[in-house]
Amino acid sequence: MSFESTFCSCTADKLAEFSERIETCVGKLTPEQIWARHGENENAIGNLMLHLEGNVRQWILSSIGGEPDARARDAEFAARGGAAVADLRERLRSTVAKAVALIRTLPPERLADRMTIQGYDVTVLEAIVHVIEHFSGHAGQIIFATKLLTGEDLAFYAHLSAAKSHHEKTR
Repeated sequence: MSFESTFCSCTADKLAEFSERIETCVGKLTPEQIWARHGENENAIGNLMLHLEGNVRQWILSSIGGEPDARARDAEFAARGGAAVADLRERLRSTVAKAVALIRTLPPERLADRMTIQGYDVTVLEAIVHVIEHFSGHAGQIIFATKLLTGEDLAFYAHLSAAKSHHEKTR
């Protein structure tokens, strides 16, 4: 497998993985928890979901995939509810699924193409890296908030604990 194919496969897998973790978190929360803010300088989980959906759509589907860009970034943060949790989940899920499919089928020669997104002059490769890094950061915020709100271990790394436990028993 070429470097380009490996890059596209790996980044598509990571985007799907982070999205699934957000799905797990949102499934454990009430609508009130998803839209809760503890202060005006904080974003609710609902705002982060709107923001991630807008970012992936703008940077991947519009800029790389050629879909129209109708993003209203400020509205992503201004929302104070209104969107049903099922709608938030479906919008994010659908956008990520389209982006994952686009990244997986991206011709390798396109990775060096240049474009301007939000005033940034970037290559397609840089745009994909930006989206993965950005999505990862906000997914981490949602995971942390979910742990605070539920007190639960989300078990995303349970396989490592099981392996450690097995290793300790065999000593």
